Amino acid sequence: MTVPAAPDGEAPASASAAASASAATACAATAAAAAGTVTAGTADTGTAAGPAAASAAGAVASGTTAALPGLPQALSARARTLAGAVRRRCADLARIESPSGDAPRLDALAEELAAGFRATGATARREPGPAGDHLVIEWPGRDESLPHLLVVGHHDTVWPVGTLADWPVAEHDGRLTGPGVVDMKGGLAVLEGALALLADLGQRPHRSVRLVVVSDEEVGSPDGRRLVERQLRGAAAVLGLEPPHPDGRLKTARRGSTRVRLTVTGREAHAGNDAHDGVSAVDELVDQLVLVRGLAGQPGTELNAGRISGGSRANVVAGRAEAELGLRFSTVEAQRRTLDNLARLTALRPGARVRTEVLSSRPAWPERTGNPLLRHVRSLAAVLGQQLDGAPAGGAGDTNLPGSRGLPTLDGFGAVGAGAHARHEYIRLDQLAPRIALLAALLAVPLPRLRDRGEG
Repeated sequence: MTVPAAPDGEAPASASAAASASAATACAATAAAAAGTVTAGTADTGTAAGPAAASAAGAVASGTTAALPGLPQALSARARTLAGAVRRRCADLARIESPSGDAPRLDALAEELAAGFRATGATARREPGPAGDHLVIEWPGRDESLPHLLVVGHHDTVWPVGTLADWPVAEHDGRLTGPGVVDMKGGLAVLEGALALLADLGQRPHRSVRLVVVSDEEVGSPDGRRLVERQLRGAAAVLGLEPPHPDGRLKTARRGSTRVRLTVTGREAHAGNDAHDGVSAVDELVDQLVLVRGLAGQPGTELNAGRISGGSRANVVAGRAEAELGLRFSTVEAQRRTLDNLARLTALRPGARVRTEVLSSRPAWPERTGNPLLRHVRSLAAVLGQQLDGAPAGGAGDTNLPGSRGLPTLDGFGAVGAGAHARHEYIRLDQLAPRIALLAALLAVPLPRLRDRGEG
């Protein structure tokens, strides 16, 4: 197997820690620990691998001279064996309903996840959150002196309790469907499978791995963000467990996303006898939304009025109304401009008051020129006989934060499927084994230099 070399300052993995040329045989026979040496060569010079089968692995990642014979076959074979267990694990996790804000259910799922990851050799701790506990999971690496690899995920879903009653988790036509299977119970199950695979081979990740699983990602990670930010310090790279594009491509950039609450206060009055004494908060909100839609029509900005409420009765002038807006931004500049305009909104009616409150915000993560992390992953995929590429994504997630700061970041390492946030949500069962093998390979082999000398 051709392995991208370690960056400057990274020592080769020790002989006792690496897989040997007989890893495939050892896996098939006993799944026992293998011994051997990983030899680091020159840094990846940056030629992206084109579509390639396993037989073309020797041509992958020009400039790379390191080799780990036998590991691709061992990873692929064991991943196929584990795929059934990962499928069942995903289904079991999806049957534990975990809507955002439901702390008891989220905490129950967090404990179940912690137990599963501990079985792969990790340490796990719960991090209290106001709407459910988050998780921080850690695996030791073969070289603990290296910066850690950060993986981010979440265990909340958009589906309310009771969804399973009329939409149970089910398997048909090569797909597993159910609330949360692709976003992102599948991603959590695939990572657990990848770490179980390495444990079966007697392996540890090349460097220490930290996984942060937040309980509030679907509402913008208002509390979980602090935990992700804390683990960014010193990270070599960041991987996201969100689903990839439906065709399997990884996500190389994301639009910015902000949730805004627009609150209008008016003055209640009898709608028949004293309407002139009232100030309708509902009428004011409607006019403000028309104005806001015009602001959001600027280049690089999209608006979704996701929720509106207000008033009490048809015969009462509404004293209060509010709307929750979802905004998407293609650039940091568009995000800043739109939010500044929203902050300056003023009432159109005498006696009304308008307040703008940012509930959560994620900065835009722009596409990175060259993207050495994507080149590295494409090289590993080619060695495993997979064809893989990447493309920007329209949605936002916790990888926006490291990506916006220039950290080497890729998302979409979760289960391949489609329909997130929709009733046809599903994962493709035939793609579980390739994803398990890819993640295991990415964790097991050294990273190339991912940043120029002048970058951090």
